[in-house]
Amino acid sequence: MTSLHVQFGDALPPTLATLEIGSGRVTTDSANGVVRLTIRAEDAQHYHDAQLWDYARLTHKEFPDRAPLQMTIRARFSHQADALRGTAGFGFWNQPVMPNQWLPRLPRYCWFFFGSPPTNMKFDLATPGSGWKAATLDMSRWLFLLLAPFTPIGFLLMRIPALYRALWPVAQRIIGVAEQTISVDLREWHSYRLTWRTDGCQFFVDDQLLLETATAPRGALGFVAWIDNQFAVVTPQGQLGMGLLAAPDEQWLEIASLDIRPL
Repeated sequence: MTSLHVQFGDALPPTLATLEIGSGRVTTDSANGVVRLTIRAEDAQHYHDAQLWDYARLTHKEFPDRAPLQMTIRARFSHQADALRGTAGFGFWNQPVMPNQWLPRLPRYCWFFFGSPPTNMKFDLATPGSGWKAATLDMSRWLFLLLAPFTPIGFLLMRIPALYRALWPVAQRIIGVAEQTISVDLREWHSYRLTWRTDGCQFFVDDQLLLETATAPRGALGFVAWIDNQFAVVTPQGQLGMGLLAAPDEQWLEIASLDIRPL
């Protein structure tokens, strides 16, 4: 990968593309030196998304970002966590479903992620399935692929509370899950830093270490920053679902600077 350093009072660099779906808008405010990703969802019937990404028109094999690298981003949101609706965040993932490819990929990511209820992506035993958090996951690891045929049995076993508490930490390690809730006022400016190495990740908020992991997603990923009105449910007990939420008040993610550099 090549280094990327953006102060958002300037025009977007050619390596960063914008995506606007529905009411989604990406606007640069030169006077205040920010880029603003905005949505408004009057109802839950239509999808709305505002996004920055560095892998537009690329295939999975061409994704530009690999460990070791470091991302630093200065950002804030329009609402506190209990008032945002949908999902939002920034970091690196493999976008499992791509419009230019037939087959989906197993998800891999390391990012700062927000999901409002009813989002319930309960991958970490000790961390809520919704909210603002740092998170990693890699379902492409060979041991998970080996055990994948037994997933339906695993769903049933995880519905027994004692087995869930005993066995799910093992499953977490198999799929490279590590998460930590971030307790900050999202309306205030914060510096978020992610160090992604081949043997682990470190997440910092305002230069304070929040989460250090012993594993990291493998292979090439793409950078994304977004806000939308979607929710998703994926739990160890086999609950699966997704849908859309109304967000009648304008919601936004503002970014003042972004720095991605190899280590």
